[in-house]
Amino acid sequence: MTFSLAARCARTGQFAVAVTSSSPAVAARCAFARAGVGAATTQNVTDPRLGPLLLERLAQGMNAAQALEAVLAQATYPDYRQMTIIDAQGGTAFHSGAKTLGINAAARGENAVSAGNLLASPGIPAAVIAAFAANPEDELGARMIAAMQAGLEAGGEAGPLKSAGLLVTDKESWALTDLRVDWHEAPLTELAALWGLWQPQMRDYVTRALNPEAAPSYGVPGDE
Repeated sequence: MTFSLAARCARTGQFAVAVTSSSPAVAARCAFARAGVGAATTQNVTDPRLGPLLLERLAQGMNAAQALEAVLAQATYPDYRQMTIIDAQGGTAFHSGAKTLGINAAARGENAVSAGNLLASPGIPAAVIAAFAANPEDELGARMIAAMQAGLEAGGEAGPLKSAGLLVTDKESWALTDLRVDWHEAPLTELAALWGLWQPQMRDYVTRALNPEAAPSYGVPGDE
């Protein structure tokens, strides 16, 4: 039903999650990241409470493996849950419970972890990780989208994808990027198009928050 990527950019310290699914609005309940702390996913039979708990354990000083172990110890129905986590040092961990649906798998690489369920084949997460590693100098958001598209090209889910999302954190307390496609026939294609629209202006919105006097105008009606 879902495959995802949680990652860190070693060059910038940014964190990101990309996720796609056959169900609607997947990113609203599966993708979590906190600037300077880490990123996490919770999927399969999703419990959205787990993502914030994972990040809170990282914020308390645990590494990825310790945070996952601590959350699993208090989680309800852990056999139904699939989770990934990456910490501020690039350490990763994952969990796929015994009742994770269909063909399920996970893979880890440098500064990245991917997992999925109801997959077309068990090699999908490895394909995602390989594509993420291919262009380390690119913007993190672009790397995330390319990696997810590689997962789709490798077979993706057993059924059709319908939703996707991209979450990126940088140095501020709010998300640098939070893009969602909640119901679409080609959600990863649509997500890539949204990224193409957003990326050239995303840092201008940070400037607007921190220093409005230096922020550009976009020529909207009444603000030409």
